[in-house]
Amino acid sequence: MKGEVAVIGAGHTAFGEYPEKTYPQLFAEAFWEAIESVDKGIDPKAIKAVFIGTLGSGGSQLGNLSCAITGDLNIVPIPAVRVENACASSGFAFMLGIMSVASGLYDVVLVGGVEKMRDVAGLRGRYWLGVSGDTLWERLAGTTFPGMYALIATRHMEQYGTKPEHLAMVAVKNHYYGADNPKAQFRRRIDVETALKSPMVAGPLRLYDCCPTSDGATAVIVCRSNIARRYTDSPVYVLGLGAATDYIAVYEREDITTLRATVEASRSAYRMAGIEPVDVDLAEVHDCFTIAEILAYEDLGFCRKGEGGKLIEEGQTYIGGKIPVNVSGGLKAKGHPIGATGTAQVYEIFKQLRNEAKERSRQVPGAEIGLTHNVGGSGGTCVVHIFGSRR
Repeated sequence: MKGEVAVIGAGHTAFGEYPEKTYPQLFAEAFWEAIESVDKGIDPKAIKAVFIGTLGSGGSQLGNLSCAITGDLNIVPIPAVRVENACASSGFAFMLGIMSVASGLYDVVLVGGVEKMRDVAGLRGRYWLGVSGDTLWERLAGTTFPGMYALIATRHMEQYGTKPEHLAMVAVKNHYYGADNPKAQFRRRIDVETALKSPMVAGPLRLYDCCPTSDGATAVIVCRSNIARRYTDSPVYVLGLGAATDYIAVYEREDITTLRATVEASRSAYRMAGIEPVDVDLAEVHDCFTIAEILAYEDLGFCRKGEGGKLIEEGQTYIGGKIPVNVSGGLKAKGHPIGATGTAQVYEIFKQLRNEAKERSRQVPGAEIGLTHNVGGSGGTCVVHIFGSRR
């Protein structure tokens, strides 16, 4: 299916806190931006199916959310599906959407995600995050998501010599780019000293090693490639995809310093696209914690195992380096409304490959191939997509 599906439009709310907005209202904002981004125009009635990723952490519409959204947008009676795969919900929704188009079932579909994480108290928010991992032996034993990634970070430091400074450097980079992204929740730059002096959350992870909880929505419109130029002169093509799972409980894995689902998903995506990691011009990776970005460098093949800290220390994941990563600000600075994150990554790659990330520091010059990496839970699921400005 390489190159058979194209992204023709994308929309993205600013991530933050929106107590006054409902799930459908938030999604509508992203939807209409996506419609308006289709430069030759598109009638919403051209959309024949909808795939929505959400965990439902706000709890205001736990059932039939996709139906609530299509009704609000007045695009009934088309089929609409809610997809839940923890933090990878809209990444998997996107995979299902492009499969439905590539199969010939639909010509045009809408894919997106929405979440209102700020509607619930901190304790309940931690519950919603916790149930994305193992509930029987991990969450009920008192572990948290920061705690799980702290275990991973500790082991990575012991095994490969990764330092707290390397984690801080990831945060500094992502805040550097997030400061120039109008969609980002945190638009301020920090330095390594600030990150290293921030409060401890779960040692060795400090406050600036952790992404925020966020409200927000994202939406993308995809269609068959052979009709894409009806809608835009600059379609972005899906070149490859891969998805995989691992044991949901971290204690069951052979090596906790590797997310096996990422390794397997990326291999499948590279194989379908017919490329190698060195061919990728930029990547949006799932940096729920700074250690997760360092793991992604290694598991996606951007460096050898154990050299993720060295890659960020050398500045190789900045624009101008070997592989720019998370020039949107990533989850770390842009925010992480769980269900909206996967298609937020797609939105960024869509903008970059069309040379539309015009903010001061963020456009990757000459980018032609981009990658998105969306992880569910503590690595239990992963989906990787590869995009190109040409088929």
